Amino acid sequence: MIKWLKGRRGDMVEGAMTMPLMALVALALVNLALAGYCSVTANNAANYAARVASVSQTDPVGRGLAAAQHTLASGVGTYQVQVSADTAPGGQVTVRVGWEFPNVYGSLMPLFGGANQPLRGEAVSAFRKEGW
Repeated sequence: MIKWLKGRRGDMVEGAMTMPLMALVALALVNLALAGYCSVTANNAANYAARVASVSQTDPVGRGLAAAQHTLASGVGTYQVQVSADTAPGGQVTVRVGWEFPNVYGSLMPLFGGANQPLRGEAVSAFRKEGW
């Protein structure tokens, strides 16, 4: 028994058992990091689009939508943008950016009682319409 505990034969078995687990953890960290990047990109796009729409004197909805789409061009995932604006000075401009990122572990989720769905969320930003 002591010879087995001091021996090096178990190293290969340990590596064979822990390597798949470490690969799954590393892949999960990359997947969650990319989903976080997608969320931050959507939040930045919502803030920028709401600000552009709030200072625009003509067509705040169109300019806000164009600003959001320009900001989201370099993002990962898929996005849906919705802009609503009260055109009167002091009215509220609201931008909603929905984001969706494919879940790498989606096929494994039914094993744990979950559903095979992508990771998704929504970023909302609102500004007051400027004007005089």
